[in-house]
Amino acid sequence: MSSSPATPRTDARVRLPGLDGVRALAVVLVLGYHLIPGLATGGFVGVDVFLVVSGYLITALLLAEHAREGSIRLGRFWARRARRLLPALALVVGASAGVAALIGGDVLVGIDWQLLGAATFSSNWFAIAQGASYLDQTSPELLRHLWSLAVEEQFYLLWPLALTGLILLPRRWMRVAVPAALAIASAAAMALVAGDPATRGAAASTAYFSTLTHGFGLLVGAALALARRPLARPADRAAGRIPAGVADAAAIAAATGIIVLASALTISSAPAYRGGMLAVVALTALLLLALDHPGSRIAPLIDRGPAGWTGERSYGLYLWHWPVVVLLSAALPGIDRTGASGWMLGLLALAISLPLAAGSYRWLEQPVRRHGLAGLGLARRPTLAPSPAGSPAPADRAGARRRWAAPVAVAAASALLLAGTTAAVVRAPAESQAAAAILAGQTALDELGRQPTATVPPEPVVVTAPTPEPTAPAGEEMIAIGDSVMLASAPALQERFPGILIDAAVSRQMRAAPELLRGYAAAGELRPTVVLGLGTNGPIDAATLEEVRRIIGPSRTLVLVSAQAPRDWTPGVNGELTSFASRFRAVELADWRSAIEPQLTLLAGDQIHPGSAGARIYADAVEGAVLRLTALPRFQDYLVDLQQER
Repeated sequence: MSSSPATPRTDARVRLPGLDGVRALAVVLVLGYHLIPGLATGGFVGVDVFLVVSGYLITALLLAEHAREGSIRLGRFWARRARRLLPALALVVGASAGVAALIGGDVLVGIDWQLLGAATFSSNWFAIAQGASYLDQTSPELLRHLWSLAVEEQFYLLWPLALTGLILLPRRWMRVAVPAALAIASAAAMALVAGDPATRGAAASTAYFSTLTHGFGLLVGAALALARRPLARPADRAAGRIPAGVADAAAIAAATGIIVLASALTISSAPAYRGGMLAVVALTALLLLALDHPGSRIAPLIDRGPAGWTGERSYGLYLWHWPVVVLLSAALPGIDRTGASGWMLGLLALAISLPLAAGSYRWLEQPVRRHGLAGLGLARRPTLAPSPAGSPAPADRAGARRRWAAPVAVAAASALLLAGTTAAVVRAPAESQAAAAILAGQTALDELGRQPTATVPPEPVVVTAPTPEPTAPAGEEMIAIGDSVMLASAPALQERFPGILIDAAVSRQMRAAPELLRGYAAAGELRPTVVLGLGTNGPIDAATLEEVRRIIGPSRTLVLVSAQAPRDWTPGVNGELTSFASRFRAVELADWRSAIEPQLTLLAGDQIHPGSAGARIYADAVEGAVLRLTALPRFQDYLVDLQQER
């Protein structure tokens, strides 16, 4: 039941309990994911928590306004959203672009479309159009994290229009059913579009970025608000229906479930898209519902202290943390972004982001939110003593200063931010160092005509064991199959091993190796020494390596190249490769990771792809492994392998 516009609803609540605590949980998960390597592999679900909270809060506010005034004033709503979001966003975008312009290099790649996406709240669609990958957490895109803000803003633009129509439906269940059905459709679309992220990385990124496939969190929050109408009803309406202890237990269980999923999911695994993020959304809805109980003891607890403080500043923390860590990584290219050094880099980024977010909240966001741009001139000042008769009162002089100080400060800051963004666009390189290295490798392969054909006619071949040599085999006896790291290293490999057959492709994983090797074996092109460099783009397992070894047979040697990449799965990949190589004398590890670790500045800004000097180190690692494989006679190698297998 709604009240007349002339009769204010004095029994309605003015804020939602526990909301700041939920925001704190969301931002802590995101910070853990982005700043601390390996701490929260699924911390990206913090964004889904944010989306549910946004859908819930915005819908609740709109329903409360309709209950008070009998209508929803769209212009006033959008103006409030602009005052809440734009000032901090403009500061972060302008300041980050300005600092990036001073650093230069890869951090500026694509800055033009990123700035345009930020200005139009369409970053997610620009990212999809540019083929940006969310799965690749090493890309130096400065403003990548604004994709989620774009999704929210698009919701803020369209949802109030839809809500004005939904309110006209005669039954509440009908009003709830519409966003609930849309949420189910959105989650199903994400699962279908993403498929298996391990093999369809581009599709998974599209599913992650798109408002259509990642909007279910907002819609679930909206459906919950339509069902509960939390700000348009008396605070004690639910009293007595459910014991407060049960509600508190449900809140704890829901929060625990979110944390467990944030520890278990990974951005590159299918479960995240096939129900994982939807499960987080459902748990967030349950958490909000439990905290809304009037007898909740948890809600007031998490709205105070560190959790409440963090939740109030969660927007600024989200805005600042990603540009800060990207800029630090660009400014300190020699710092390893994995392990202990990666933790230190993340903690430094956090130490910088916290005061930036706190200052933005205190001196920019809150004043503008309450008073508009004029609020920038308002601050606490000591009480002034009365002025002598006949002279202007100090308060009058202070008021005059405030009247012109705020516009001048805003104009000066705007000019400075505009200069920084302009410099960033002007200085932006056309391509990243990694892209240049990959292109150079591809060009080298094309020039020598070493690229394999798309199809090879199957024909039987008889393979004989090569004659052992005390030195490394010639390039004509080697075939190398790899990913973009090997592709970037192709010129150095060709120089070190003339005649080597290199088949390398961007984003290739170890799971592709068996099929590729079978094709080469069928075509009679599977050479005596096989080099595999396929650990960069995803986890591997011993079963795949066993299959590889069965395919190449006992007469060939196998070199496995370790992976260097600031990604969650890299330690596991290298551990698996090391373990497998230690089991067989005919298998050797080319430890690229250890070789390049002291010289990370020889890699591109992503700390993955080598330049020319880094590529020579890659070739050195492969050559060392091949030389170690020639230390024992081949027949003895095979006997050792058989004994170990038994």
